[in-house]
Amino acid sequence: MTALTFACGLYDRMVPLYTGEVKPEGIDLKFLVIDSPREIFDRMAGKLEFDACEMSSSELIARTVAGQSPFVAIPAFASRVFRHSFIFINRNAGIRSPKDLEGKRVGVPLYTMSAAIWIRGHLQHDYGVDLSKIHWVQGATNSPGSHGSPTVLPLLKPVSIENNRSDKSLSQLLESGGIDAIAGAEIPAAFGVNPDVQRLFPNFREVEKEFYRRTRIFPIMHLVVIRRDVYDKNPSIAASLYNALVRSKDIALKKMRYIGATRYMLPWLAADLDELREVFGDDPWPYGIEASRPTLEALVTYMFEQAMIPRKIPIEELFAPGMP
Repeated sequence: MTALTFACGLYDRMVPLYTGEVKPEGIDLKFLVIDSPREIFDRMAGKLEFDACEMSSSELIARTVAGQSPFVAIPAFASRVFRHSFIFINRNAGIRSPKDLEGKRVGVPLYTMSAAIWIRGHLQHDYGVDLSKIHWVQGATNSPGSHGSPTVLPLLKPVSIENNRSDKSLSQLLESGGIDAIAGAEIPAAFGVNPDVQRLFPNFREVEKEFYRRTRIFPIMHLVVIRRDVYDKNPSIAASLYNALVRSKDIALKKMRYIGATRYMLPWLAADLDELREVFGDDPWPYGIEASRPTLEALVTYMFEQAMIPRKIPIEELFAPGMP
């Protein structure tokens, strides 16, 4: 039996693994609940504090391509989020369409974070935005200072970017006109309070559904990694942990679909489930390489175009051998 610490947010798809309803074969799993992804990433990338954990997909890709990854990844995706709804503007900045972001100052928590990569990819590929014409202001969305203490690799070409050195959050800068927009992973505190702060895509649900139907891309934010030194001692733990994560997700899906007594605080869950089935089919949250190939290939392409990696890596090379 291999003892394994696993740090992850307590997402619905992880609950059966956390409670012990699902037990990975041959692994004595200690599930460490940490609901701040940035904390997990910083502690794992900086000091290798866990045996396994959820990890930023972009950080994993960048390190793997650079040949500097102390991790082995498995294609279980702890977090997936459509990101059109996370572009916020000050309506006084003259932004009416994505192209209007050119020439503007746009806040971003961390330029290299997965959410920001996805948003820039959407803007470039779907709306023809010239990303080189945007000046980026990097900092935390709802507090002054930086977004965590990341350990990230340098960009491969210069980008017009500055760190927020003010005593204001990006949200406060958006209100005051210090920046014109925010593209990130959180909702600015000013949204819903200050009427000048609006979404660029107010009809984001329809935009994101159309995007998925057209591309089959459901953006991946976090996957699961195992420390390479731990994996090398017992490579079978990759398949065991992956299979357990699949079982845990399947149980969560089954419980979500039981609506005699709903598990989630969604008043129209029945309608939401009907919509999920109509758009995604039987599984709205697929694990595995092949099921998510269009998404993974798009992320690698965006990272290459945005000067984060020097080459496009074959998707299979990102994961432990033998992953489905």
